[in-house]
Amino acid sequence: MNFVNQMARAVIATVGPLLALELGLSASGLGLLAALVFVTYALAQLPVGLALDLFGARRTQAVLAIVAAIGCLISSIAPDATTFGLGRLVTGIGIAAGLMGMLQANTYWYPREKVAAMTGRGVFVAALGGLAGTLPVQWLLPSIGWRGVFAGMTALAIAVALWIWLSVPDRPPGAAPRARRRLRDEVAEYGRIFRNARFLRFLPGIAMVSALNFTMMGLWAGPWLRDVGGLADEPRAAALLCLALGMTIGSLVMGQWMTAVQSRGWTGFGVPLLALAGQAAMLCVMLSRPGGGLPVLGALWFAFGFLGAGGPPGYTALAQIFPRDLAGRVSTAVNFTMLVIVVFLQNAFGWVLDLWPRGEAGGWHPDGYATALCGILLLQATAACAMLRFGQGKERA
Repeated sequence: MNFVNQMARAVIATVGPLLALELGLSASGLGLLAALVFVTYALAQLPVGLALDLFGARRTQAVLAIVAAIGCLISSIAPDATTFGLGRLVTGIGIAAGLMGMLQANTYWYPREKVAAMTGRGVFVAALGGLAGTLPVQWLLPSIGWRGVFAGMTALAIAVALWIWLSVPDRPPGAAPRARRRLRDEVAEYGRIFRNARFLRFLPGIAMVSALNFTMMGLWAGPWLRDVGGLADEPRAAALLCLALGMTIGSLVMGQWMTAVQSRGWTGFGVPLLALAGQAAMLCVMLSRPGGGLPVLGALWFAFGFLGAGGPPGYTALAQIFPRDLAGRVSTAVNFTMLVIVVFLQNAFGWVLDLWPRGEAGGWHPDGYATALCGILLLQATAACAMLRFGQGKERA
């Protein structure tokens, strides 16, 4: 299901310029349209976390996959931007457990020191969805259009729902069903999570790593490559493919790195911290407006995607602060925070771009991109300072 999740996020970066022209959208309008999926995705996180802990990943994911299919179907037949936005809102609910269901299941099925590596492998498969939303979609656009793309995603989500329902076990062999408590007591555990000082110290930085990756992959990387990088449609799609490929490979590497770090007794919080610093370095390169065409820009965005894969291993480190029966709620608490940041960044990026006049070809001014990136760098620095205050130490018994 995380494959569908990632594709649903990434596809707008590919079809976004076409949507903006066809539906008459401004930069802020396009940013809002892309962010809508994250609005409901974020709002669904806390209820989804509770459902994962109470009913398990299998039943929760299968039901939500059908919801995602309905959302993609609405988008595929939308006559205007409002209806398309409604489809994106429904899709956001449907994909809300994509990553979180996998994290919760891994926590139950694997030993603690292997959770990050298994999560990395799962995110690797999911990142293939991000890959599918780039150059393959660009190749299909002339023949089936963006409506055909969303119709294909509808069929894919239905197939995933059936596969999960028919083939995935509810729990590991020999595991006892979870003891039930009053719903009020289960919901109250979120207060315990958000009051934990250690959780709050590392939450902003870890959430920022993934948020920035999805902000750019989900929308603004494509326009940046057109307006600042000067790439035409197909080279631009190829550069987006490099971004998704970087995240795909990075998912494997970061997960294995986290497992190696934790096997030596360390918490692993340094992994997302270094990823955050690396992302900041890539933004500085973007501010220099590098030339060189697809080879240079493809390498730049590959590195950016690779570093962005450092977010999910941080999720596992935060989840391990708490008992295993809270894994779903901890993961969705992190993801909720991350998605709030994504919604803000995607919209704020558009607001900044609209401060400059739009070009004759429909693009936005490079100075607008530079200003938006500087604002993101400031947020990254703030999050990194919070993490560095406490550093990375060995676990206490």
